[in-house]
Amino acid sequence: MAELPDIPPVPALRPLSTAMRWLLHAFAVLCLVLAVIGVILPGMPTTVFILMAGWAAARSSPRLHAWLWRHRLFGPMLRNWANGGCVSRRAKWSASVVMALSAVILMLAPMPRWVAIGATLTMACVLCWLWLRPEPES
Repeated sequence: MAELPDIPPVPALRPLSTAMRWLLHAFAVLCLVLAVIGVILPGMPTTVFILMAGWAAARSSPRLHAWLWRHRLFGPMLRNWANGGCVSRRAKWSASVVMALSAVILMLAPMPRWVAIGATLTMACVLCWLWLRPEPES
């Protein structure tokens, strides 16, 4: 059986109230649901929702955070990000393809041209930032 990856310690932060922990836990679960939808639905991001779910779970639910950290699909995203903000080449290419298809659809859709251009420019900026992120060592 493969060895489970160590879970990093949560930084020492001010304790949260019970209500805030519940809100963060609900936010983590919502982000996890959106990430699962993103795995299935093209055009819906997965990584960003997993990163937000990991952050919220680290503050609200050690059990959920440990499950995410060790998950077969979601764990590598969290571990890569924790290891210097790394993004895998596969994730970069997937994002590039989906954003390019989204830009084509936007340009062909009946909407104001400035909306399509603005959204496409935003995606281009995100892709530039994404491709400048380091890649994890294999």
